[in-house]
Amino acid sequence: MSYNKVLTIQDISCVGQCSLTVALPILSVCGQETVILPSAVLSTHTGGFKGNTFRDLTEDIPSIVRHWRNEAILFDAIYTGYLGSINQIAYVSEILSTMGKNKCIKVVDPAMADNGRLYSNFDSSYAEAMCELCKSADIIMPNITEACIMTGVEYKEQYDDDYIKSLIKELKKTGMKTIVITGVSYEKDSTGVIIAENDEISYYRHEKLPKSSHGTGDIFASAFVGAHLYGKNLYDSAKIAANFVLNAMKNTEGDSSHWYGVKFEPVLHTLIDSLSGR
Repeated sequence: MSYNKVLTIQDISCVGQCSLTVALPILSVCGQETVILPSAVLSTHTGGFKGNTFRDLTEDIPSIVRHWRNEAILFDAIYTGYLGSINQIAYVSEILSTMGKNKCIKVVDPAMADNGRLYSNFDSSYAEAMCELCKSADIIMPNITEACIMTGVEYKEQYDDDYIKSLIKELKKTGMKTIVITGVSYEKDSTGVIIAENDEISYYRHEKLPKSSHGTGDIFASAFVGAHLYGKNLYDSAKIAANFVLNAMKNTEGDSSHWYGVKFEPVLHTLIDSLSGR
């Protein structure tokens, strides 16, 4: 196992099991020193709660980074999740280019869209800025909607392998390197993850549950990054992360009071077991 100092940049939803509240424990249980840079603080996430509080921390980012530079703090890996504005993307771009050690692994989850459209608070200018950020990453983790937005390829709910390969081809044309596309479902009862590394494309298929859950994308991304930093190859990292998400979702089934996320904490041991090959 490699022990790395990894910086993750995304918001904190104090209640809701997403963003930094899942990234910190998951990366830590993968054996990585985890440093956080909050982009905003929310009392809850916005997926079903009403009247949540929101504090934008964009103005704090430069002074935090300045202090780190004064202390000569650099990172073995930098992983970004949801970013709330173009200004934040600009700050993160600078961090990616200046705060990494030699061979720093840079991972961007372009969390900005789903189900064929951008999130309501984002526009085409934001999408263009996120696309530029993805070009500076070693690994990007879009869903199909985000891949379509960054390439101009028409979004389709029904698709085949050739369609996914065309998305990968267009992403690579823009200069993006290793591509991990989540939520790729060729059949009704299964879904999976596409991994495009160099000229190789692989697909990990797994069971698809009938109900989606908030925060599972953040859980997948965090587990994927943690497994890869642990020393797993990209395919195995995707497999481990996908199985962990599935375990967390199954662990939450039947609990109607836990509608706002998945109970991943009780199954963290399955992630540790996967990393250990058990």
